[in-house]
Amino acid sequence: MQKYYTRACNFYYDNISKEKVKKKTSIPIGDNKSLSFDTVEIITRTKKKKINIKNINNLPPRIKKKVLIDINNISKIKKIPKLKLDNLPILMGIVNITPDSFSDGGKFNNKFSAIKQINKLIVDGAKIIDVGGESTRPGSKEILEKEEWLRVNKVMDYFKSKKIFVSLDTRKSFVMKKAFKYKLNLINDVSGLSYDKETINFLKNSKIPFVVHHMKGTPEIMQKNPSYKNVLLDIYDYFEDKLKLIRKKGITHNHIILDPGIGFGKNMKHNITLINNISIFHSLGLPVMLGISRKRFIKDISGHNDSIERIGGTVSSSIFSMLQGVQILRIHDVNEVNQGIKVFKKINFN
Repeated sequence: MQKYYTRACNFYYDNISKEKVKKKTSIPIGDNKSLSFDTVEIITRTKKKKINIKNINNLPPRIKKKVLIDINNISKIKKIPKLKLDNLPILMGIVNITPDSFSDGGKFNNKFSAIKQINKLIVDGAKIIDVGGESTRPGSKEILEKEEWLRVNKVMDYFKSKKIFVSLDTRKSFVMKKAFKYKLNLINDVSGLSYDKETINFLKNSKIPFVVHHMKGTPEIMQKNPSYKNVLLDIYDYFEDKLKLIRKKGITHNHIILDPGIGFGKNMKHNITLINNISIFHSLGLPVMLGISRKRFIKDISGHNDSIERIGGTVSSSIFSMLQGVQILRIHDVNEVNQGIKVFKKINFN
């Protein structure tokens, strides 16, 4: 039986969006009336077609039922405890306490520099701090769990005195359990909870929110000729299957964030396809996160205009993602991205 997917498109913003939502001619993303859509793209493995929401009743019954379920998922309120999903996008500031991360390895590898960076990211507007002690850049090799914890532990005690939402970037349940004794609001596991068989049990027992991330292969080999039948729909199906597994294991809450994993087992074409169609993942009914900061696709597109920090490419892709309703952006240069978003909003929405 042919499978159908629904992607929200033709978005409206700010006052125009609020007016259309009020008139019921567009549908909001979550409870954010400042961002809404009036068109859906109905997609299969062989074709796709866009229709205005006012014409949904004209669809064949089976397709209509599927589209209405997806629209309900898109428009329902998303909640993550202790995180306000109102003034979007939320910026997640990256703190890699590693010697070898792809962009900032070695910069924040001691307690003083890491804490200094945490404070800077908070001042710059980060609402989430994502701390990691193991590099998962392309070609990286895993490290021992105790070594990873020794790196992360440099800052965990510091978070107790800070009113900040703390995310832990790790694949290892050992590190998760150690950090949970301090202050921890989110688990960000790039392996999609598949690296460590104990992770799902930890998440079930702790009830802590978490990210379901997509990565093809492992960091060591993920960029060696990655291939998909259809990268967008393959990853959508992956999320559906992973969520079924999570439910089967006894995790019933919806405090889950989806991240399609830009650059994690994807070439430039895959990455661009995902970003360009990112709004399809809203129909899974959960907040969407993107890590596009300083990624290789920016270099691939910009050619000789590439730069070390790739701020221009990060800002432009961040704004595009914001306009597709992405709730969370994982960012190195929080100040610059925040600046770009503020100026863009002021010019366009006022």
